[in-house]
Amino acid sequence: MYIKIDDLTGPEIAELIREHLHGMTLNSPPESIHALALDKLRSPEITFWSAWEGNDLLGCGALKELDPEHGEVKSMRTSSVYLRKGVAKKMLQHIIVEAKQRGYRRLSLETGSMDAFVPARSLYAHFGFQYCKPFADYVEDPNSVFMTKEL
Repeated sequence: MYIKIDDLTGPEIAELIREHLHGMTLNSPPESIHALALDKLRSPEITFWSAWEGNDLLGCGALKELDPEHGEVKSMRTSSVYLRKGVAKKMLQHIIVEAKQRGYRRLSLETGSMDAFVPARSLYAHFGFQYCKPFADYVEDPNSVFMTKEL
């Protein structure tokens, strides 16, 4: 598996982001969906990576700079064909290394509070993320949980 910065123009990544957004609509009410569409992922404060094995897209993840010392994990998604094969783990490791290289002191994220998000919350907890209050522009929401990790 190799991870590369993605310019978000390929059809494979467009389909994976569509799958990601659709999955959010199945598990979260519209006001609690914080996943970003392709146009928002192209923002200059966001770096987006995709994970590949040959020509197969395995997953993706992004890092948004909130300020010079604080980053946010965004758009973590594994292609349904590659679930539970370590893709998300490797992508999260990559994002954490990049955040440290940038000099961030903290890395935070928002994810769902519903059962469908248990695997994501477990992954983040395994990497040392702890539950916290909302950060940046987020507000308390019973459908969201917020996690952070000191770097």
